[in-house]
Amino acid sequence: MTQAGLAAKVLTVSESVSDGTREDRSGEALANSLTQHGFSVVERRTVADGVTPVATALIELSASFAGLIVTTGGTGFSPTDLTPEATRTVIDREAPGLAEAMRAVSPLGRLSRGVAGTMGRCLVLNVPGSPRGAVESLAAVVDVLPHALELLAGGRPH
Repeated sequence: MTQAGLAAKVLTVSESVSDGTREDRSGEALANSLTQHGFSVVERRTVADGVTPVATALIELSASFAGLIVTTGGTGFSPTDLTPEATRTVIDREAPGLAEAMRAVSPLGRLSRGVAGTMGRCLVLNVPGSPRGAVESLAAVVDVLPHALELLAGGRPH
């Protein structure tokens, strides 16, 4: 998979963004960062917090898609922060090294419960809901994402 062929989707998980009372700053920041790193952002979506809305959105976003899906929001300690739980219900395999690298990028990263894993030919990353946390987390792993996506698409290890 060439750098030009990298596709990504961004899922913002937020009650207030979903109901239109707050602007989606983290989704926008992620989309911009992904574009700067050579990804084509082919879809952006917003859902309310909760296991069912997030799991359903991930299933829909991954259908007939090969690429990166990044969720932003719902990874903290609030009672409504259930993005990791939702993600675990739909991924095939976890990718703990990616989640660990994203958490290690900043002191507040240690408070993120986000997971990473594969869904078919998609790689799913949960990043924090703050614009800065989302972009920092992505930056921590973006260098290895093309290779991971190439392998998921059936490429051979180098």
